[in-house]
Order: sequence, then C-alpha cells, then structure tokens
Amino acid sequence: MSRTNLIPTEKIIERLRYENPWWISKQIPDNYSSMSKRLYFDLFYPFVQEKDVRRAVVLMGPRRVGKTVMLFHSIQQLIDEAINPQQIFFVGIDNPIYVHLSLEDILSLCKKSLNLTNLNGCYVFIDEIQYLKDWERHLKVLVDSYPDIKFIVSGSAAAALKWHSTESGAGRFTDFMLPPLTFQEYIHLKKMNHLIYDGYIVYDNKQVSYCLTHDIKALNKEFIHYLNFGGYPEVVLSEKIQSDMGRFVKSDIVDKVLLRDLPSLYGIKDVQELNRFFSYIAYNTGNEFLYETMSRESGIQKEVLKKYLEYLEAAFLIKVLNKVDVNAKRLKRITSFKVYLTNPSLRTALFSPIIETDSEMGNMVETAILSQWMHRENLDLTYARWKEGRGEGEVDLVLIDNKKFKPVWGVEIKWSNRYFDKPQELKSLISFCQSNDFQQALVTSIDQTGTKNIDQIQFSFLPAAVYTYNIGNITLKMKNSN
Repeated sequence: MSRTNLIPTEKIIERLRYENPWWISKQIPDNYSSMSKRLYFDLFYPFVQEKDVRRAVVLMGPRRVGKTVMLFHSIQQLIDEAINPQQIFFVGIDNPIYVHLSLEDILSLCKKSLNLTNLNGCYVFIDEIQYLKDWERHLKVLVDSYPDIKFIVSGSAAAALKWHSTESGAGRFTDFMLPPLTFQEYIHLKKMNHLIYDGYIVYDNKQVSYCLTHDIKALNKEFIHYLNFGGYPEVVLSEKIQSDMGRFVKSDIVDKVLLRDLPSLYGIKDVQELNRFFSYIAYNTGNEFLYETMSRESGIQKEVLKKYLEYLEAAFLIKVLNKVDVNAKRLKRITSFKVYLTNPSLRTALFSPIIETDSEMGNMVETAILSQWMHRENLDLTYARWKEGRGEGEVDLVLIDNKKFKPVWGVEIKWSNRYFDKPQELKSLISFCQSNDFQQALVTSIDQTGTKNIDQIQFSFLPAAVYTYNIGNITLKMKNSN
C-alpha cells in the first residue's frame, strides 16, 4: 500500500463495501435501476462481456451523459446473467479517499474487502479514472498482468482520455464514446415512441424507408424541448433541473470542464478568458467566424484562439466545420469556419430557453442536426460558401467523400415552410446541385413533407424534427450492424 496514503485501510474497505451493495443484495441501487437504459447500452455491453480478447474498455464522453449509469446497468446485466455479484467490483475514483492509491493498490483492496485469494474471472469497473495519475500506463500493465480480470473504466475528460488511451494503450484498450442524447434517444427516454412510425419518403426518385410521425405538432413540441433540455438524461427526466439549467448544467458540466479539466490538461492560465470565449461561441452557435473578426470581438490573440478552439473541440464541447466552395473544393488557407455546440441545450444552460418563433431557432436547429451527425465516426462534414454574382451562395451541410474528394450530398437546414411553397428561391442549393451534377437534395421545414422538382432537381422536404430523429436512428442501426 502506498506510504503517502493517510487513510486507514479499513476505512477504504468500508467505502468499497458501501459502493458495492450487490455483494449482499444482488441488486444495483434503486436510483440506477429505475433509470431507463440509453439506446447506446446495447452497443456498449458486448464490450463488457468480451473476455476472449485481452482488452480494457474505456468509456469516454462529456460530463453528465450517463456514463456512470451505463456502468451500473452493465453490472446489473452481468448479475442477471448469473455472474456472481461478489466477482463484480465498482470503484468511483472521484472520491478523494482513493487519491493517493495506484490501480494495483485498489485491486489489493478489492481482494481484501471480500477475503479473496485472487480476482480471476472478476469484472472491475473504475469510474472517473482520469483522477488517477498516469492511469493509462498503469491500466495497460494491469491488463497484461491480470489476463483473467475484465477492466471497464470511464472518464469525463474526453480530451485526455482519447489521447492517452490511443498513445499508451495501443492494442490493450477499446475506446467507446458516449455522446449527448440524440433526439431519437430523447423520444425513447420520454416514452414518446408512439409519435413515430416506419414509413417511406421519396428520395432520388426511389422509395426510401424512413421514420415518420403521425403528429408533427406533438413531435415539434418535443423537438423544441430537446433543443432546450435534451442533451443530458438527468435533465430530460427532471422538471426541477430544467427550471434551473444554469446551476445544473453550467456548474456541473461547463464550469468543471472550463475551470478544471482543460486548465489542468493544457496548462491554461487565464481560465476566465477561456470561459468568456466559450460563452461567446455558445451564443453564436452555427454562425460563421473569421479569425480576424473573432480576435477583434473577443480581444484574444489569433494564435490563442486557435488553441482554445482545439481544446474545446477535444473536450467535446464544440465542433468546428470548415468551408468548401461550390464544387466542394477545400480552400488552401482557412480564414473562416463555423462553430457549433455539441448539443444545443448547452446554449440554454448559459442563456435562456428559446421558443419556436425566436430568431435563434434556425441556428439551434442546425446545431441539433449537426450534433446527431457527430455520433458517426470519420464523416467529413463541411459547409459550402462561395461568391455568386454580387452576393454569396451557401449550403448548410455538405458531406465529402474523403477518398474521391467529391461531395456526396448537400442539405439545406431551414426552420421555415416558405421554401416548400417557393422552391425556386433555393438558389444556392440549385447552383450547388447543378455544379456537382446532383439530381436530388434534402431541405428541412417546420412541418411540410413532400417533393418538388426545379430545373430537373428533386427536392425532398422533411420537417427538421423528423430529419433529426432519423439521423440518430440510422446511426444506431449502422453501429449495431457493425
């Protein structure tokens, strides 16, 4: 046991027994068992079960997306599948009682707590592992030294976890990213699945299977609620937290990342400047920025800005989208770009809830749609902007095939029904389609569904809420099929 540990061993063992009530009750605590499983659970749990491969599972993600709950749901599932409860250990490293202990020390205490001679066949869950110094190096050693133990760890500082697990755990760690709730998961948690049915839309002159709604008014009501409160399971299920989003989300999610996680990881000295910069970005989510303008408006030097953007993106708070031209060619010099929050409810936490007639709705809908696409790995998403006559053309979202360097599709994100009645006004999208030989494109609306043909281009219109739901649904199906 580490000499620097000043807490008596028996007190730490008491804590372990308290954290692992299933050793006696065979049940996880009620406050966890009563929570609905996230849809991502079915993707995560097979990695927990997998014992043929000598690998630790590293569950990453931003704060408050349900990582701890997923660990407890995994524990209950193991118990339900007849794993001996006394072979399942949970340790919450964010408790200061463990601060001076190594992972090896913790394993020794697990053995002592149940008077075991070894931990062969055991599952060891370690929550908030980033609080242990050099955790990735030590975990790799444990995976090699104890091939009969399955290690499952989680952590919130996504930047550090991703980097460390990639650098130090090559071949020994399986990374699993748990993002904020998709709109599909939100509907699932709210038990609103009756609003959705399996149907078809016309796209590219073909019938494509798609989830549609019987009641767009009810779905839109939930969609706006999702924009304001939908990123975090606890918020979705608690009206009390929704009434005080600033305190819950800002203090528990934003402040801890900006004032503690990122400064400790990257040696940021002026944390208040970083805090102000994030608020500035959050208010303007979905807007295009120029480095020069951003520097002038924020009072922060350009080189420092670039670092802040990199840190915030690594911490899974923002997503930076770079620009292409009308032919989806990248610009040699990046001077302008768009920045989106990774989930729209972060903006509500910092400012105030929006309603469907607010001017910010367009940007919030864009933010929500982009945040669904972020659940898919290795997608080269951009936006297009180019000079067109005296004005400029723009398409909100463009997917690039990163092997052929050509656009795959373009989507125009609107919170308006106007273009359903006047598709000829979608001049930028028409130009983009013509420049890239596209015969079809998708446009979102408030509540209009259907197709319109202009200049031999078929525009498929879908309510933004329906489109947002489907991105999450398709993503989950693809992950399940892999």
